[in-house]
Amino acid sequence: MSFKKSHFVFNFKQQNGIFLLVIIILVLSVIMYAVRNNYLNQLEKPTTNPEVSGIEKYIDSIKAQKSKPKKDTIYPFNPNYINDYKGYVLGMTVEEIERLKNFRAQNKWINSKKDFQKVTQVSDSLLNKIAPSFKFPDWVLQQQKKSAYKNSSITHNKIVKRDLNKVSKEELEKIYGIGAKLSQRIINYRLKIGGFVNDLQLKDIYGLNYETRNKVLESYTVLHPKLITKLSINKASVIELSEIIYFDYELAREIVEYRKLHEKITSFEELAKIESFPAYKIDRIKLYLTIN
Repeated sequence: MSFKKSHFVFNFKQQNGIFLLVIIILVLSVIMYAVRNNYLNQLEKPTTNPEVSGIEKYIDSIKAQKSKPKKDTIYPFNPNYINDYKGYVLGMTVEEIERLKNFRAQNKWINSKKDFQKVTQVSDSLLNKIAPSFKFPDWVLQQQKKSAYKNSSITHNKIVKRDLNKVSKEELEKIYGIGAKLSQRIINYRLKIGGFVNDLQLKDIYGLNYETRNKVLESYTVLHPKLITKLSINKASVIELSEIIYFDYELAREIVEYRKLHEKITSFEELAKIESFPAYKIDRIKLYLTIN
């Protein structure tokens, strides 16, 4: 009786070979698993490329802007031409719109936000919301500027000024830019000329610059000017002209000689032709002289 040899019976060498093959398969499986996990982890990590990061941030910002609710935008408009739909969009009531339409039907115009509220009777909150978008014609804006300037001038003129001919040295020293020496010069000059005739004479104070002079005139002015009788430059004698604070005897003589040579002086500007004449003081000299 014969037996067939089984295919599942292995000798010692064959068993060792199979065992080695199984170990190799297991090692390769572990390596493949590790490589696969490392690859997946790399894919999950965020990119560190600056360009890619910048693009991602830009996309995120666009998404964020789209998600934000849109703000109501009111474009510039002339409130005189508000129709029913425009008034409704702005938040005005039917009554407020009707008041505006009735006002315009009389051929009257709104020229300021104050006029608009007076006519329509809109609330302060609505006015503050829509008034910044009011756009009036250029001539209206110019008129508003003139009115504002006039009002500011009136307010400025309400400031009560004191007499420059009575101010004391101590009071002058309280003005910014004026010390003990400069205040004393003003007092001394006032005494020398017997009292100021006009504010212009502050120009004659040595060391009193333009800014400081204006500071003085903010609080003081010549309320009671020195009483003088103006001399006719075409009739006054040398002695009379030399008594004017701005002339000495020599200059007075030159003026009279020039007058005789040309028979008559026709304007103050003509005096500038005299070499020693102080033309830069002509505005103050006019306070004491006339041409007739």
